[in-house]
Amino acid sequence: MNEPLMIFKKPTYALNNLFLDYLERFDRISKVSIFYDDLLRFSGSINVFDKNDIDTLWVRVYYNEYERNDIDLNLKKIYSYLHSDGNLENIKFLNVDAIDFCTFGNSKPFRVKVRNILNDNYTHFYIKKADASRVYGLELEHILSPDKINFLVYKDTLIEEHIMGIPGDVFMNTLLVNCSETEKSQIAKEFVKFNERCMIRLLGDMRAYNYVIVPIHDFDQVVYRIRPIDFDQQCYEGNLKVYRPQFFKENYPMVKLVKDKLQNTSIEQYKNEERSVLAKRIYSAENRIKKLLQIMGNDTIAPEENVEQLKFELHRLTHDINFKRAKSMGNVLSSAFDFIARNYKNTELLR
Repeated sequence: MNEPLMIFKKPTYALNNLFLDYLERFDRISKVSIFYDDLLRFSGSINVFDKNDIDTLWVRVYYNEYERNDIDLNLKKIYSYLHSDGNLENIKFLNVDAIDFCTFGNSKPFRVKVRNILNDNYTHFYIKKADASRVYGLELEHILSPDKINFLVYKDTLIEEHIMGIPGDVFMNTLLVNCSETEKSQIAKEFVKFNERCMIRLLGDMRAYNYVIVPIHDFDQVVYRIRPIDFDQQCYEGNLKVYRPQFFKENYPMVKLVKDKLQNTSIEQYKNEERSVLAKRIYSAENRIKKLLQIMGNDTIAPEENVEQLKFELHRLTHDINFKRAKSMGNVLSSAFDFIARNYKNTELLR
């Protein structure tokens, strides 16, 4: 658990033309001409504190009046494209309450708060630099997850909707201790499935603050789900452990929960269930995934040494020769999906 899994900061990879054509085919290209760099021209900022007066490491930014009017109009248009397919009739009822800038992390996003002035309901979305790994991760999340996700791309700018939930680290530090024993068992089960899902689709760096816990109230219980919120490390690292949340020290409370609450037979059962569900989703969106993986296979989103290390480790795990033949991260992911699709009923091969 103390082994440093990631040492170097990940570089940004530009979106190639084939990927942009794919995104346009599936209505992912923004019709609003706003750039991430436009928001960097703020004239001042103040620190943002939470309700306990702890610095959130976000700063609230301000703009000159002649720039703010144009920026606000474009941000309200973006909101309408994200949530109402470009219907601009309701723009007059929207107000941009705040624009916050994150001072840490790879993406350094802007967080935009948009409020409906008629009823004070509000929501957030994020504006970031468009990185190919991140956009591939968002698209895979949309296709393979039970939770759909909205995002738009405009040239080198990425617009993401806000994913609601309780940050994993906050949940573990404040709420986990108050959960019932039954709820803790259910959370442990969900973490096993989340761990398996991340490994199969090669989504890395799922430390506690890169995913959220979503409580869902059923008629006689609260069911917890785990959703990733950071897709920066999609198919980049060569170390297979990076794609398994159980190996990050920040997730130790979850790992301990699994050990305390689940027997090995139950853990294997939940892993098998997740592989089966993922295989069915791959089949159900076969053409779209095939097109996406073709583009990824011809794209460079990781250093060659990372590709070589990862395909070697996956071959050692599965004994599938297709991993050794992979030439890119896209090929590695395609081989992983093929393996799951072929063997989801014969899970002995993955033990």
